Amino acid sequence: MEFLKKNTLPFLLVFVSMYIHGTPSQGADPARQRKPFFERLRRLEEQFQRFQQVTLTHLQDIASNYNVYYNMDARFQGLVEQSQAIALAMNQSQAAIQGDVAQLKTWFRKSQRRSRKMDARLQALDLSLNTKNRQWVEEEKEQKAQREATASLAVSFRALQDALASLTQQVHSQDARLAVLEGQIQRSSPSTVALGLTTAPSPTQLAHRGPGSLQLWRKSQASKSSSQHRSSSQDFTVHVQEMQKSQAPSNHQAASLRTYQGPGNICGTGPVLIFPNTSTENVIFLSPGLLVPLRALTFCSWVRMATSYLGTLLSYATDDNDNKLVLHGRDSLVPGSIHFVIGDPIFRELSLQPLLDGQWHHICIIWTSVEGKYWLHVDRRIVATGSRFREGYEIPPGGSLVLGQEQDTVGGEFDSSEAFVGSISGLAIWDRALLPGEVANLASGKELPTGALLTLTNVTSVGGFVQRVKCTCLEQCPYVTQR
Repeated sequence: MEFLKKNTLPFLLVFVSMYIHGTPSQGADPARQRKPFFERLRRLEEQFQRFQQVTLTHLQDIASNYNVYYNMDARFQGLVEQSQAIALAMNQSQAAIQGDVAQLKTWFRKSQRRSRKMDARLQALDLSLNTKNRQWVEEEKEQKAQREATASLAVSFRALQDALASLTQQVHSQDARLAVLEGQIQRSSPSTVALGLTTAPSPTQLAHRGPGSLQLWRKSQASKSSSQHRSSSQDFTVHVQEMQKSQAPSNHQAASLRTYQGPGNICGTGPVLIFPNTSTENVIFLSPGLLVPLRALTFCSWVRMATSYLGTLLSYATDDNDNKLVLHGRDSLVPGSIHFVIGDPIFRELSLQPLLDGQWHHICIIWTSVEGKYWLHVDRRIVATGSRFREGYEIPPGGSLVLGQEQDTVGGEFDSSEAFVGSISGLAIWDRALLPGEVANLASGKELPTGALLTLTNVTSVGGFVQRVKCTCLEQCPYVTQR
């Protein structure tokens, strides 16, 4: 820029001097001559400024291009170095890739060998699966046949249960008749029975009994006169049977004719549970409870009472009904009576008056849904029976089973007025109706019949003041007096 200014100034001075020397020849008026001069000088200055700007711009472009060329050399040198580094890295990468390719080839060969082995194994497995599949098909057919056979067996078993229940009913009816016969034999004279003779009642006595009795007596006399070869004991049996047919007492009447005979020395019945008072904390829980629906039931136990009422022996409650199965009495009921409840509010009131003497007694309560039959055994004797009690009903599983308290909710809300006070031993529950012979064996202290669902070995919780003691024989157990 300084160089440009120095070279331009002389040129400008020469140009001005030439312009001044040429002005006198143009006119005589000095004012007019000065005005164009300054105008030209101004234009010349403007042109010079434009020229100066163009020149300056051109010089700046030249300087910028020089800097670019210098930077390009440096960049080119850097690119050369980078290309050398890239070439070195590519060589190293190529060597690494060749090593990886060699490893991949080795792995591929191994994979091929493994694949061939796997193919062989898969073929063997496929063959085995086909064989297993055929076996499964055959087993499925066998299982289907077994299920059909099981279903048929279940139907047959249900029919057998019904037949067994009917047979049990007949056996109990025969037992009741035999009990009537036994009672009449006991009322007969021992000396007469020993001699095999019968004491015929008078016609007046038979007339009071009814016309049927008089006719039977006449037939008996005629039969006796025509059959002298029969023994006197056979005549007595025929006479008693005929009198039984003529009078035909009911089962409840037959029960009233029996005399109570307590058990003998009973041993080996297992642990004894003693409930000392009416506290609502005195409760026994049995588990697992009922696992299957019950269409028949037998409850047996040795019991000794310590109060003037029976209290609750058994309580089975479910979520929808807290009295699905209950054997309970309370201080407000008739002394010696107990409610046998199946599916509240249906119940039967049973009399257990002999149990209030403070001695050990054996009781069995039997029920079957076939015709709703039920029987109450006390010390081997039937003291009550009936029918049409929950006929066709099933006691559902899954509830809470307790001894000694009556549940108002599942597992709780006990009432002291319904609490049991006394002792229990040899308790057991079956899902069938025991036969009279089995009940008699139990009352004689023999082993439990097979198939018991629950016994005192299923006790899972003993609450309150309940004591669990071991007695060799029942008569040796401590007597409970209510505290």
